[in-house]
Amino acid sequence: MALCRRAAALLLATTALAAAGSATAQADSPGGWVAGGSSTVNSLTGGEGIATRADGSVLTRGLVSIPLRLRFAGWNHVGDPDIANGYVFDAYQGGDDATSKMFEVTTPSGQSYDYTHALDAGELLNNSFDAISPDAQWLVEGEWGTMNRLQVFPAPLTNPSTPPTGGTLAQAGQITLDRSVEDIQGCDFVSATRLVCASDDAAKDVLQVDLPHPLNGTPVTATVTTLFQVPRSSICSGSFETEGIDYDPAAQLLRVEIVSPSVCAVATTIYTYRPTTS
Repeated sequence: MALCRRAAALLLATTALAAAGSATAQADSPGGWVAGGSSTVNSLTGGEGIATRADGSVLTRGLVSIPLRLRFAGWNHVGDPDIANGYVFDAYQGGDDATSKMFEVTTPSGQSYDYTHALDAGELLNNSFDAISPDAQWLVEGEWGTMNRLQVFPAPLTNPSTPPTGGTLAQAGQITLDRSVEDIQGCDFVSATRLVCASDDAAKDVLQVDLPHPLNGTPVTATVTTLFQVPRSSICSGSFETEGIDYDPAAQLLRVEIVSPSVCAVATTIYTYRPTTS
């Protein structure tokens, strides 16, 4: 998050170089990953999230990705998106006094529909990401801070229980985590029963969340495992911020974003990983 601080740095900075790094995941970790290469994108257009289209091309989201009509409506933050069956799902949040969050779905033909969720008792306004289950029936979303849950909604539009042209969205059975996690910035499904998530904790952990069965709208308890840490390499000093995460099942490629400190925040580094086994 730290939206205002980072936005100011992005808009004031004029040059930056983000150095590429390398790291290797633990080969014996559950669902182990081995590091590949890295690349950089402009943080203004890619510093909030990443998703893969069916043709293998990459969609990114950043500060300037928010349409003006949504900004005027008070939605000033876009999270880590996801794509399922050609439908793009974006997670939006408003200001500190917001009483709802919003998910926008864009169809393969380019039509967009907005689904608003009024905050339930105890629910935080943060809408850091959305992750769509492989059957395109469920949307997993995360809040901020130290949490022991992920929230689950019917996937707007692609789940037939939701209105076909936008409307309101109610929670389904949430995922209770067997240990607390901190500042989850993005998650993506690698199978029907496994997610990988990027945490903006002190270690910049990438986590694995294992479900007992595919989501079906009822509450479940999941097991959390730490996989590896996102590299922190930059010519600038200060605090890094992990952002989006994406798994491309066709290419078996995991991508994780991290934003460099200070004026180097104009560039977001994307690190790639492949499974230790096919």
